[in-house]
Amino acid sequence: MDPNLSLIPWLLAALLGAAVAWLAMAGALHLSVVREHGLVHWVMPALLAVMAAGVWLSGRDLTSNFLLPEFAPDPPRPPLLNVLQPVVSLLLLAISAERILSHWLTRSQQALAPALPLAFVLFWLGTVAAPAWAAAHPFWSHNLLYPLFIGLAATLCGPREYTLALRTTRNALLVLMLAGVLLIPIAPTLVLDRQYGQGLIPGLPRFGGLATHPVAMGLLAQLGLLCLQMHPLERRWLNRCAWLLGLSVLFMAQSKTAWLAFALCSGSVLALRWAPRLRAQLGNVHDGIPALAGIALALLGVAAGLGLLLFGNLGDSLQRFMLSSEGSQLSSMTGRDRIWVIAWEEWQSHPVWGWGLQIWDDSYRRAIGMANATHAHNQLMDTLSRSGLVGAAALTLYLGVLCVLSLRCARASEGLSVALLLALLLRAGSEVPLLLIGYGPDLIIHLLLLITLAAHRSALVGPSRRVEARGKVA
Repeated sequence: MDPNLSLIPWLLAALLGAAVAWLAMAGALHLSVVREHGLVHWVMPALLAVMAAGVWLSGRDLTSNFLLPEFAPDPPRPPLLNVLQPVVSLLLLAISAERILSHWLTRSQQALAPALPLAFVLFWLGTVAAPAWAAAHPFWSHNLLYPLFIGLAATLCGPREYTLALRTTRNALLVLMLAGVLLIPIAPTLVLDRQYGQGLIPGLPRFGGLATHPVAMGLLAQLGLLCLQMHPLERRWLNRCAWLLGLSVLFMAQSKTAWLAFALCSGSVLALRWAPRLRAQLGNVHDGIPALAGIALALLGVAAGLGLLLFGNLGDSLQRFMLSSEGSQLSSMTGRDRIWVIAWEEWQSHPVWGWGLQIWDDSYRRAIGMANATHAHNQLMDTLSRSGLVGAAALTLYLGVLCVLSLRCARASEGLSVALLLALLLRAGSEVPLLLIGYGPDLIIHLLLLITLAAHRSALVGPSRRVEARGKVA
């Protein structure tokens, strides 16, 4: 066969790709003119759809998944998922490209807050690009670029996209939870772990739904309730049913971390919403009963805690708990301390650039004899092991920017920026919510935080910058 003829399909593919790219740019230009918002709000439902489809097509047995011997062979990947995931990835790239291009074309009409997109790009460069090329075990794939474009598009969203993102994420999570509940009588082993024995109620199955794990289901239920709190449904009865569904799923997931995160995140939103009323009540000498009642309840709670410490024989109870099997698991963080030791040793062996992005893959886990070490179970330890000091520096800088911007946006976002930041920080102690590799439930919270901060960019720039931006528009 003539070698020149073998190049024809590749040339045709290149021409087709160039034509598609040109059409995408033309479409983005058209959308930026006729619409005031992009389609970034559809990213979260798309990510949830891929996750749910993967779980449904896998036909898993959630109970037996935790009873399998170590290093059992992975089940074959469903053929339909091999088609669905690339299609969704291309869709997400198109959505992201439209937002980035539209922002570039209309950049003169935006109040600038460059710290957020700049910090995100530096974070990706330090934790993904740098170890991909310079680590002890370099690895590169085009899939590593997807989170960069998706996250950068999220940092360029406006107020309208923020509202749409809250609404679509809320609806998608409610549909996901409802679908999981409806599957209980149809495919109970798919959504329930009926052998779970570490819950508060003995014998109560653990609900995983269509999430990858019951812990992930708890995280998603917590996020759904937070979106519902910020953006309630219009009909009161439907809103009550949604709260009942979300709280039931959150409880049945039996994730203590998700329970704590829900209490802290929802509490921070309520505190920022009620703060003006509380200050007004404290300043109103004629009608201070509500404020005084709240203060009295807080004092009673403190008194009850002190009484438990002084007279509740708490020390003996704590000692008995630590001697039990549950206490021993807690003291060792369910075996995570061993993973942290390995991650620390790998960082000491490769201090600057780290071991590499694939440190916790299947072959590495087999080498260390730990089948469940899919990551370092701590954001900082995982970053150190993968990308060394370079990645840790990028992580520290990025978290610092997120903390500062979230606090500055707290009042403008009615506490949502602080709530989402708390959710990520609580997860970072035992998981890797800021890992920019692949699509997971944590990426949804991460993106929603970026959209929230970007939408309230007027709170991130000083008054002089806002006046300057308005002058440019005029």
